[in-house]
Amino acid sequence: MTTTALAAALDSLAATATAVGVSGPAARTEGERLAAAVAESSPGAPTDWIAATGRPTSGGSLQPFFDAAIVARRWRSAPTDLLTELITTGSPGAARYAEALATVVDAAAALGDPSISAIAAAEGTKAVHRSAAAGRGRAPFPTAQGDPTGEAAGSPAKEPQPAPERTLEELLKELDDLTGLARVKDEIHRQTELLRIERLRAEAGLTSPTLTRHLVFVGNPGTGKTTVGRLVAGIYRALGLLDKGHLVEVDRSELVAGYLGQTAEKTTAVVERALGGVLFIDEAYALAEDQYGREAVDTLVKDMEDHRDDLVVIVAGYPGPMARFVSTNPGLESRFARTITFEDYSADELRRIFESMARGADFEPEPATLERFDRLAADQARDEGFGNGRWARNVLDSAIARHAWRLRNVERPTLDQLRTLVPEDLEDVVDIGTDSGATT
Repeated sequence: MTTTALAAALDSLAATATAVGVSGPAARTEGERLAAAVAESSPGAPTDWIAATGRPTSGGSLQPFFDAAIVARRWRSAPTDLLTELITTGSPGAARYAEALATVVDAAAALGDPSISAIAAAEGTKAVHRSAAAGRGRAPFPTAQGDPTGEAAGSPAKEPQPAPERTLEELLKELDDLTGLARVKDEIHRQTELLRIERLRAEAGLTSPTLTRHLVFVGNPGTGKTTVGRLVAGIYRALGLLDKGHLVEVDRSELVAGYLGQTAEKTTAVVERALGGVLFIDEAYALAEDQYGREAVDTLVKDMEDHRDDLVVIVAGYPGPMARFVSTNPGLESRFARTITFEDYSADELRRIFESMARGADFEPEPATLERFDRLAADQARDEGFGNGRWARNVLDSAIARHAWRLRNVERPTLDQLRTLVPEDLEDVVDIGTDSGATT
């Protein structure tokens, strides 16, 4: 039954894509990948996904499922590529496509044996896409209110209007309104002024040095690198340096093919999608692992030169590996002259992020709940790989799941009960299947 539902949802997504002006086959592939990412943590889901998608396997291998999930993990907290394209072009079909994606997410969340947390996380993924299509929560990490997922409550308008191009002042204000990131904000303001003055000097006929526009972002996960990348794309457009100002986010899997020679074609195809905007390569150092990755880097360096006036590339990842990656190719070293460091959020900033996300989802944490969150944050090891905003998002997802379980025996909860998160909701639950009664 669940496999039939996913197959039907994927067919509907492809049909919707064709109706709103994007590729149906590409949409189906996107939907399959999103479904795998949503169902990744559910036991038994890989087998159901293989059956629903009809993917060919060798000897019953489930590898196609995991390959698809890896590619699409970022879409659990950010709009898919095709939805982003529809939003960027102001297509009135964006909301319709987002709803078709939501149906895919619903079907994917039912694959295998999903936990309550997995189902709650799927609800968040649907909210991301609906909010993006409606012009809310434009960035997945973090919003002006400090929500590192960009999720917002509510349903999209049935006939969303194309989003107007934002001014430089509006974009810089959105940057300044982000939680934390003081050093990042200062660096982006300095880069903005440098490029603005360079443009004005050129317009005045003065000699100006050719400044690199490409950037290196370093920091732990969940520190806002993708969000700032989107804002940089908009800022460069507002400065007249880019035509579209959109962001295309990829990783190694979307640049590297299985055979030498094919990688160059695959990388160039991705670059063409990003022309007029920003190509954001996450964990870019993975391209230095083998000859296939090096072919992608060589192709990227050539394409950056060929499209120096209509392409900006941002590479992102952990500090140490990123420094080694840039040094592996002279072309990279000359083009990435500016590195921006994203520091971990402080305990106070994490609390503000958590509180804002909760209220954005129509939940109200009690003061004692926020104190409990502070203790959880204090216990987190701040080593390489700390999830920052994503960790706060995961805490909220788990709290929402526990909140629902706590009210399981309350037939008609009051509005306050439906909205209030209590400290118990942030406690670790050994077995959520035990019948311990409901708090009323």
